Amino acid sequence: MDPSPEPRVPSPGKRTRFRKLDGILLLDKPRGLSSNQALQRVRHLFRAEKGGHTGSLDPLATGLLPVCFGEATKIAGGLLGARKGYETVARLGIVTDTDDAEGAPLRERPVPALTIPVIDAALATLTGAQMQRPPIYSALKRGGEPMYARARRGEVLEVEPRPVDVHAFELISAADLLHGDEPLLRLHVECGSGTYVRSLVRDLGELLGCGAHVAELRRLWVDPFRDPRMWTLEALQELADRGERMLDACLLPIETGMTAWPHLRVSAAQAMRLARGQSVAGASSTPGRVALYDDAGRALGLGQVDETGCLRPQRLFTWAAALGQPAPTVAKPLS
Repeated sequence: MDPSPEPRVPSPGKRTRFRKLDGILLLDKPRGLSSNQALQRVRHLFRAEKGGHTGSLDPLATGLLPVCFGEATKIAGGLLGARKGYETVARLGIVTDTDDAEGAPLRERPVPALTIPVIDAALATLTGAQMQRPPIYSALKRGGEPMYARARRGEVLEVEPRPVDVHAFELISAADLLHGDEPLLRLHVECGSGTYVRSLVRDLGELLGCGAHVAELRRLWVDPFRDPRMWTLEALQELADRGERMLDACLLPIETGMTAWPHLRVSAAQAMRLARGQSVAGASSTPGRVALYDDAGRALGLGQVDETGCLRPQRLFTWAAALGQPAPTVAKPLS
């Protein structure tokens, strides 16, 4: 798949005039762009002052990349740990240094005669809670620097396994392999935060005795966006050409990204305390992160309830934080 064409940029010498903009964009990231490159393109297209994405996709990968603008960036961290769904194509017989098709081949082995039961058994071994070794070429940081940067310099890195949850790792099709066309497996993955599909495919290849790497990868959904209406860069550019209001209509309200957390309504007095950074006793009997709303149903931000039921503010939106500010002094005319 070829990378999408770049959005039009301002003429030389003309800088983008950014604006305050709040909302969530469900971007269909094209192959060939890093997540940050994709983020910067749409941020300039929307002229958004502030933007962030909710979990990186490799340049080889396509699919859902939720992008948060403005105040929505305050819930982006909470979305990083969300459950995600993928489809991937594993190429058997070749191991690469990046565990995907963009890396350099390290070794090649013959693919043994495989049956569906053998493949399913290997997939089952890699399903559930487990310890996984992340790829050396990853965005994980060592000493404040991404590991991929150190790996590209030729440094020898030891990567410790870490706990991950793989909710589903299932075979979609082995037709290419079984019919003798190409040694490919088409797979479905559902996993939690921190799981690398590249590592799953690498480990699957070792269990099958031939090695493997990711040839294709597409993210289908990210909780709470299970049935997302995604927008490509081309479609966004077409809307931008028709006017900024058409473009802004693609954005989802911040509240759509808060549905995964329990909702907690607070009174005006409680909202005022939270806005001042104070806690609210007896707010809830269920500990954990909560999405805060006022009596009118307006989202105020995120809070945390401790084991005693005490609610503390975590990330409040500007309109909620303003509740705790003293009223502006109004000058009175001299009598």
